[in-house]
Amino acid sequence: MNDAPIGIFDSGVGGLTVARAVSQQLPRESILYIGDTARSPYGPKPIADVRKYALEVLDTLVEQGVKMLVIACNTASAAMLRDARERYDVPVVEVIGPAVRTAMSTTRNGRIGVIGTVGTIGSRAYQDMLEVNERLTVFAEACPRFVEFVEAGVTDSPDVLATAERYLAPLRHAGVDTLVLGCTHYPFLEGAISYVMGSEVSLVSSDSETAKDVYRQLVSRDLLATPDAVPTARYEATGSSADDFLRLAHRLMGREVREVQLVQTGAIDLPR
Repeated sequence: MNDAPIGIFDSGVGGLTVARAVSQQLPRESILYIGDTARSPYGPKPIADVRKYALEVLDTLVEQGVKMLVIACNTASAAMLRDARERYDVPVVEVIGPAVRTAMSTTRNGRIGVIGTVGTIGSRAYQDMLEVNERLTVFAEACPRFVEFVEAGVTDSPDVLATAERYLAPLRHAGVDTLVLGCTHYPFLEGAISYVMGSEVSLVSSDSETAKDVYRQLVSRDLLATPDAVPTARYEATGSSADDFLRLAHRLMGREVREVQLVQTGAIDLPR
């Protein structure tokens, strides 16, 4: 069981940032990644649909024998984290809690901005966790086109910058000193986001913080890979073209992803 892979799931390519961070912090661990590219993006979809799609993908990962599940999709985490933890016997790690904890410890003036998909912002998952601390004031903005840009492989165009200016203007006006990138796609646009917000605003991305959570869970459950483990990395996608996923992964992350297998999910009829 210890040398079984860690299952990582996202609606598309954004979760590759989490997979990379996990591999960097835990180089002996094997990774099994699924991007639900057939139904991406999740952000604009009804929560009930996101829950159904996400559980179908997680079922597929569990059927392939993973020792842990990492929900590297903020929209999915907000929609079905409790369901996942009740449904599976393996530990489940998500991306919202680690980013919230880092934002709380980073802010100096207590004014925190959160950006995410329509689904994530509408769920209030970040706002509710942050506002437990009464000294914090939270400002949230949905940035739906950001995922569209990343999934199209467009990260540095004038249109990206203009869209960032429009989305982020209310947060600049609010005087936030910390901005949570509440979607694993958003680190690919970090250059534009940082430029618009200014150098004095700290950006909090969930990839490295989630990897630390993965480490803590593996240690506490005695699930670390054995010293002689030979790590593997397998990437899967639900879309109709492995080449499309591979081309986009190469554009965003270099040659780190070498091969992608197509899989089908949804064999189990899940209640809404």
